Amino acid sequence: METLLEQIESGKLWQFPGGIHPPEQKIVSNQVAIGSLPLPEYLVLPLKQHIGANGQLLVNKGDHVLKGQVLTQPGTNWSLPIHAPTSGTITDIKPMPSAHPSAMPELSIVLTPDGNDTWCNLETRSSIDGLDNKTLIDIIHHAGIAGMGGAGFPTYVKADSAKTIEYLVVNGVECEPYITADDMLMREHAQGIIRGMEVMMSILSPQYALVGIEDNKPEALAAMQQAAKHNNKILVRSIPTKYPSGGEKQLIKVLTSKEVPSGGIPADVGVLVQNVGTLFAVSEAVYEGKPLIERVVTVTGNTINNPQNVWALLGTEVKHLVYSQGFTPVEDQRVIMGGPMMGFTLPTVRIPVVKTTNCILAPDNQELAVAGQEQACIRCSACADACPQTLLPQQLQWFAKGQEYDKLEEYNLFDCIECGACSYVCPSEIPLVQYYRVAKAEIREQKLEKVKAERAKERFEARKERLEKEQEERQNRHKRPARSAPAKDKAKVSEALERVKKKRPEQSAVQAAIERAKAKKAEGDTSALEPDNSAVALERAKRKEQARKYKEEKAGSDKDSAPKDAVAAAIARAKAKKAAQADNLEAQEQDPRKAAVAAAIARAKAKKSGDEPKQASTDDPRKAAVAAAIARAKAKKAGQEPEQNSAVGSDNVKTDDPRKAAVAAAIARAEAKKAAKDGESTTETVVEDDSADPRKAAVAAAIARAKAKKAAKEAEQVEEPVVEDEPED
Repeated sequence: METLLEQIESGKLWQFPGGIHPPEQKIVSNQVAIGSLPLPEYLVLPLKQHIGANGQLLVNKGDHVLKGQVLTQPGTNWSLPIHAPTSGTITDIKPMPSAHPSAMPELSIVLTPDGNDTWCNLETRSSIDGLDNKTLIDIIHHAGIAGMGGAGFPTYVKADSAKTIEYLVVNGVECEPYITADDMLMREHAQGIIRGMEVMMSILSPQYALVGIEDNKPEALAAMQQAAKHNNKILVRSIPTKYPSGGEKQLIKVLTSKEVPSGGIPADVGVLVQNVGTLFAVSEAVYEGKPLIERVVTVTGNTINNPQNVWALLGTEVKHLVYSQGFTPVEDQRVIMGGPMMGFTLPTVRIPVVKTTNCILAPDNQELAVAGQEQACIRCSACADACPQTLLPQQLQWFAKGQEYDKLEEYNLFDCIECGACSYVCPSEIPLVQYYRVAKAEIREQKLEKVKAERAKERFEARKERLEKEQEERQNRHKRPARSAPAKDKAKVSEALERVKKKRPEQSAVQAAIERAKAKKAEGDTSALEPDNSAVALERAKRKEQARKYKEEKAGSDKDSAPKDAVAAAIARAKAKKAAQADNLEAQEQDPRKAAVAAAIARAKAKKSGDEPKQASTDDPRKAAVAAAIARAKAKKAGQEPEQNSAVGSDNVKTDDPRKAAVAAAIARAEAKKAAKDGESTTETVVEDDSADPRKAAVAAAIARAKAKKAAKEAEQVEEPVVEDEPED
């Protein structure tokens, strides 16, 4: 059984599923050689004309540039530069309509040609011998070459493949109706295409380079076979005409029988695909030093009087192309960029030609009918039969209308190559491809938002972690790290403590606690240090116990003596008050007879107490007065003695015993009471003896009352002995 390599060498071909056979309409434009266009009034050069990021501007408004001069510097993310298609002046840098169905403005450079078409310095070479792969890839990169078959993928990225490439597949199929740009390029520049293939083969080192050309292009097939005669590693194959055999995955299947897995790329199966137009641009860049500044564009359609392929400078407006070829617009005129199957209708003819533009089609209404109104699906399965990727277009359309994006990915929406075969065969005229394009854009947008959200989350978490770390560092900055002292150091500390103890045995408990705390600190103990206050606490407890016992003793003595003393003092105060009231009443009445009676009573009391003013009271008033004075002196003397006794008692209480103090206070009160009684008796005697003179009697009575009050007050003061309690700690 033959191996795959042997089958390929023998020229065996395989078939892909599905496919259709629309009218070719190629003969309209491939009968005339590739032509040239006059310089347009201005060129509009979008900064992004490929898949990937646009470069950074290197020119400013008003700068004069030469043909082939680089205008943007490539960056990262598959970025490619653009170059000046001709010499002239940068008149503006602003957003201009883009080559897109929406014609959304994109930042573009507006270049006004000066008509001289002056080239910049170009580096040419006749051979690539001595150039390594990196140098060749850099040349391709800085020439700004992108896939010119319609995808616009940067060529240098494909050339720098990290995977082993077994077959380099060259796409010269050009299966789209009306388009003949690659056909005419192969006819006229087959040698340049072969040189470009050899450059890629030197970089990738494949086993074979397989060129696929549809059998409806015999001139191109013959030209390529003739140009590749000298290289037995280049195999030119004629394949059956079938749409979309020019699809990347379909062409690989036809030439190698390999199938690219779902979601994979050709490099996964050891194959790399390049368009013939791209390879010709590689040849021009490597050997001639020319960047990608122009390409072949098919201008055709029933409204074009001179349908032809032309070399169009990048940035040339579509309007300039069609009118240069004799454009005659009709009612409801449409201008399509690309072919009738995969192209799109332009909203305006002020759209520039870009690196991926291969055809401008201007049909009339009879040539290419306008799509009718969308009808309901009749479930005929024609779309599924025509799909070259073996998808289910009907199911995908339902999910796309319902915005069930998870289901769309489950049914491999992104395997759709948007060839338009399903829409072409649909009897209900459902624009299936348009549904798929919208759904793909929505899914890409959602994934992009998800990626942005994840990156924002990562940044937030990184910032949070950084702030927490900084806060922890600030907190630990003021903490002293715990360190364990070596055994040798601990021994030294212990010896020092012993010497201190022997040297100062009399130190107090507080000082000992301080020394222990210092010792712990020297040993590196970072835990909480608590001083030993046991000795101080013991002394304080003793003082509290003494104060408590003293209070209990005081409470017991006060309990015994306080009620009696209080009763005696109250009786003394009551008697003194009663005597004062009686004296006041007698003084107010001022009745001699009553005064005489009171004096007689006083004499009787005095006689009873042992005093001797008897005869004086009866014989002579003067003697009675003398006797009264003597009584007053005795009363005064009796009043002074209790004061001394109370003072002595209080001192004893303070120093000796509270019980003795209470007894002394009681004795003092009794003596005061007796003195008060003596004062009363003397007053009565004086009043009786002074019956002859009522005014003197009243004065004597007032004096006696004052002395009695004074004695009572002194007795009250002696009631409570002064005892000073020792304060508690």
